[in-house]
Order: sequence, then structure tokens, then C-alpha cells
Amino acid sequence: MSEFKQTLNSSLGKKLVMALTGLFLCTFIIVHLSGNLSLFKHDNGQAFNAYAHFMTHFPPIKVVSYLLYLSIAVHSVYALVLTVKNRKARPIAYASQSKSPASWSSKNMGLLGSVLLLFIVIHMKDFWFNYHDFAGNSTVTYKEYKTDLTTGKQISAIDLPAGEYEYAVYTEGTTEVMIAKDLNKTVEIAFKQWWYVAFYVLAMIAVSFHLLHGFQSAFQTLGWTHRKYTPVVQFIGTWFFAVIIPIGFALMPVVYFFCR
Repeated sequence: MSEFKQTLNSSLGKKLVMALTGLFLCTFIIVHLSGNLSLFKHDNGQAFNAYAHFMTHFPPIKVVSYLLYLSIAVHSVYALVLTVKNRKARPIAYASQSKSPASWSSKNMGLLGSVLLLFIVIHMKDFWFNYHDFAGNSTVTYKEYKTDLTTGKQISAIDLPAGEYEYAVYTEGTTEVMIAKDLNKTVEIAFKQWWYVAFYVLAMIAVSFHLLHGFQSAFQTLGWTHRKYTPVVQFIGTWFFAVIIPIGFALMPVVYFFCR
């Protein structure tokens, strides 16, 4: 046990934990983006609100969520420790600096991570914390949706008056009724503020540069390198994690601000 603890406390051990938690967070953002894409549906937020309820009430997902929070905390703390240690070990900057984006991102992972941590805290406060209503002052209201089961078309989407409601899905003849917390409305209100949209887009730029280096670095740290597969990892890290995913997230506030 002492050897295991010693390994975790070493620089290599911290980098290994960083790599594993980082890859776990990469899988999460894929799932998160997949669910958030329902925001682009023109259904008054019905699909997104159903997704939000599922993600916060399905037991296996809740367990994964706690692992996610732990991973964010561990990843952030270890990143801070390693950054401080590296700064102390090399107090004087290099005389010449590489101009490549990958080199810049690798040398500024601490800055990029700080921006992302700030974004995560604000994002969770405005949406996750508000949705769960831990403090009893949630601004999330409820909405009732009615869908014609024979055509699959939405009949109505009505804001419910203040009161006590529970998530429910039931049928009335050929009509399906869904009552759910309207997190979509909270998203719409947040994304109508230009400064929030600007900060969100800035955070996604930070995500892009962070993953541009972090995804490939995780495989190198774990020793999962091979001349045959490394180019594939680099391609996925660059085009999928550093381009497609950040753009997908950034489009949400932009579309809501200009088109909704």
C-alpha cells in the first residue's frame, strides 16, 4: 500500500491519474454534446427537457455523475500541483518559443485549465445546481407538452403556473402528455445575454486547445503509443476533440442568441 501511495504522490503517478481522468472526461463530453444537440430541435425544448430528467434521475447515470465530479476535482488539483511544481523547477522561461499551436497549448495547459474550471463552476451553478434546487430558490419552471401519437406532431407546449409538479409521461387517448422541468427555458434566458455567449465561446476555444494537447498527451503518458495507431490518435484528438466537439458546443449559445 505504501508503494502504491508513493507512486500516486510521484510526478509520474500524478500524470497517470491526470491521463485516466482526462480520458474519462473526454468520454463524458461526447455524451454531453450528444444530449445537448437536442437543443437544436424545434420542439419547444421537449426532447432536451426529457434528456435533462433522464440524466439526473436514471440511477446508473447518477453514479457516473459522481465519478465525473470526482474526476474533475482530482484532475484540477493534480493539474495545479504539477503546474506549480514545473514552474518551480523551471523559473526562467526558454529563450526561444515554438510558434506551433500544439506547442502553445502544451505550455499553457495551466491557463487553459483555469479558464475551463471557472467555466465549469459557473455552468454547473446556472444549470445543474439550479435544476436540482438544492437551496430552494430554483428559477426552473415546469412545462406541459402534448403530442399526437398518430402523427407524432406536437400539439401544444404550455408553461405551467407556479406550483408543485412532478415529471410525468402519460396518455390521454391518442395524445401523449409530458410534464417536465423546463431547463430549456433557463438555457434560452442565459444564451440571450451577450456576455454569457462570449464567455461560453471563449471557454470552448480553451477546450479546443486543451484537448489538442491533452488527448494525445494522455495516450503518451499511459504508454499507448505505436507507429501504426499514433497517427489515428492524433487525427481523433485534433479533428474530433479539438475541432468538432468545441464547435458543436459553441454553436448552441450562438444559435440561441441570434436565431431563437
